[in-house]
Amino acid sequence: MAEDIHIRQSIVVRARPDVLYRLALEPRRRVRWDPNLARAEYEGGENTRLTPNVRVRFKFSRRLFGLSFTAKYGQLQAPLRGGWESVRHVGPFERLTQSWTFKAMPGGTEVTLGMNGRIRYRWVHKPVERLMHNLVISTLTALQRQVDAPGAQLMEDMGREMQRKQKEEQKAAKEAAKAARRRR
Repeated sequence: MAEDIHIRQSIVVRARPDVLYRLALEPRRRVRWDPNLARAEYEGGENTRLTPNVRVRFKFSRRLFGLSFTAKYGQLQAPLRGGWESVRHVGPFERLTQSWTFKAMPGGTEVTLGMNGRIRYRWVHKPVERLMHNLVISTLTALQRQVDAPGAQLMEDMGREMQRKQKEEQKAAKEAAKAARRRR
């Protein structure tokens, strides 16, 4: 009675594939920017590295029901692709997998995030599919924001600096005009 859900979305991000690979697949980095994850850590401790068959414990955020599960990394091919598969069932899922692909292109990298799940109960198929679709889109959007954040902050800082200089110049011009009127 199990039914499958397959979701795949792509987005172009202005960053190198190797940077995006580490951000998306390294649990310690991922939990910092992904709003869908409350916790992500290697099962083997702090000294564990991103390698095939290494296990990671994930905990989704509250809006994703706070589901906790263990996943096993596989198909790691830095910096082109990687992903994980749940070790046991996860809530309504018999099996849950996530895959990332990073394709370099002019101006950035095409990032594709895919999620596949085998639903244990037919009656939750539609709401869970909608939830998974939102999870994929929000994760890709958060990744893009994470990469663009330093550039956006730099632009904001430059804008403030220009605004401050313009105000100082206007103030200096007003004072010069006042001084010129007094001299007459």
